Amino acid sequence: MNRLFTILVVAAMVLGVAVGWGVHQYASAAEAKAIAGNLSIVTDVFLRLIKMIIAPLVFSTLVAGIAHMENASTIGRVGAKTLGWFISASLVSLTIGLIMVHLIHPGSGMHLVAEPAAPGAAVDMSKFNLRDFVSHIFPKSIVEAMANNEILQIVIFSIFFGTAVAAIEDRAPAVVALVEQVSAIMLKVTSYVMKTAPLAIFAALAATVSTQGIGVLVTYAKFVGGFYFSMLLLWGLLIAALLLIVGPRGLKLIAAIRSPALLAFSTASSEAAYPGTLEALQEWGVSRRVASFVLPLGYSFNLDGTMMYCTFATLFVAQAYGIELSIGQQITMLLLLMITSKGVAGVPRASLVVISATLTYFHLPEAGLLLILAVDNLLDMGRSATNVVGNSVAAAVVARWENQIELPKTEDEVIAEAAT
Repeated sequence: MNRLFTILVVAAMVLGVAVGWGVHQYASAAEAKAIAGNLSIVTDVFLRLIKMIIAPLVFSTLVAGIAHMENASTIGRVGAKTLGWFISASLVSLTIGLIMVHLIHPGSGMHLVAEPAAPGAAVDMSKFNLRDFVSHIFPKSIVEAMANNEILQIVIFSIFFGTAVAAIEDRAPAVVALVEQVSAIMLKVTSYVMKTAPLAIFAALAATVSTQGIGVLVTYAKFVGGFYFSMLLLWGLLIAALLLIVGPRGLKLIAAIRSPALLAFSTASSEAAYPGTLEALQEWGVSRRVASFVLPLGYSFNLDGTMMYCTFATLFVAQAYGIELSIGQQITMLLLLMITSKGVAGVPRASLVVISATLTYFHLPEAGLLLILAVDNLLDMGRSATNVVGNSVAAAVVARWENQIELPKTEDEVIAEAAT
């Protein structure tokens, strides 16, 4: 299915560019604009489908995750160290994306114009003072928050709800089961929505190229190249931290997770690499106790590649529309992404949901999501592999802090153990 989806996405990109080029070459400016407007019907429907799944998806996945986090309280010290590493790695990932998008400026050449209702609202400085931001975090009505897709308010309510469920003596099994069923249903709905992505990709590229010409693709090349270069920097920092804490033997870990990382890259799914990653960690020496705790938690709360992409892509959209965000707004965005990226962890194409919510929160043009949609599958391959590397490094670091790294047995030890 993943291979077929990739083929469909590539075909949609090629066909979209070809159709857009033909329209741009042979139609008048007015005709091209009209055709682009008709194509936007498809993209508008896709955007509405994305917005449709945000509230129930965030609520169900986050509550289900928190309700099953009893290991974090029972293991205690290991849980605190694990979450401490996750927070640090998240901040590093988000910051690298922020810095690199400013250095590369991948969206500066597009010169897009927002819809008439958008100008001014995107940079309303009065809305970003500390008092309004803090008070806005907490919902006065969860129904209102869900109706308006207020992602941060939904996250806050979900945290309270999930924590309360986990604190009940019998853990409210009926509620937990219901939330898990809702989560499973929403994951399936998400997969249905993403099946329409090739159509939206075709319409988005065809509309963009028909009005702006083939030269706009140079910006995509800069965007993709800049993101992969930024990911290499993140890999370098993660490996450097691994070597500093674990020692030179950390290089053997990178070699050990090569196959799971390649699997995640080729399938654009870090979840597909989970069994191989767990096996590789234990073969390298991470104790089963640490590996079986850190890795699953990491798949929910330590998506380094996804978080960096969300920062990079959101600011790319702002640059494409010529919208300047203040330092305070960008710091707020980092904190927002750090929280909201946890709410849809493990969801296929979850970054699109997070980015859509972030664009809405900062009043950036929602149509900007279509700019990254065309290359999202290509970038998803890289960030999935990065998630595998980040979680593997986290497991090794926590194991080192807990003295839970078990050196592989020598051949003589294996023979002696078998003899006894």
